Amino acid sequence: MNDRIPTDGGPEFGHNPFHSLSSEGLPPAPPETPAKPASESGARAKPARKHRGRVDILRVKAGRGGKTVTLVRGFVGIGLPEKEQLAKAMQKACGAGGTVKDGQIEIQGDKREEVARILLQANFHPVFAGG
Repeated sequence: MNDRIPTDGGPEFGHNPFHSLSSEGLPPAPPETPAKPASESGARAKPARKHRGRVDILRVKAGRGGKTVTLVRGFVGIGLPEKEQLAKAMQKACGAGGTVKDGQIEIQGDKREEVARILLQANFHPVFAGG
């Protein structure tokens, strides 16, 4: 008793309704060309999306020895290298130190307005959350 179904292609299964169709009278398929980089083809680079999502900007003091830190969280769809670039731009604009920790950007001091400006330039939708 062999209940296995062959997977090697075997005999044709049932009736194929497209078997009797022909391609006569149809335009030829376009030739496939290798994709060129945008710089070679003269085409402009793809513009960034209008909004890349909401990010929350918080002012946090808890667990930091009384020091205030601006915390940016809620990034969706960006990797660590881009977060590090954003953090570097924020540090430069704010004149303060900072880091990327646990997928969140921390900037020393209460720098929410400057951080929001940088995020708007990067097409994010910053929202002031918390106190």
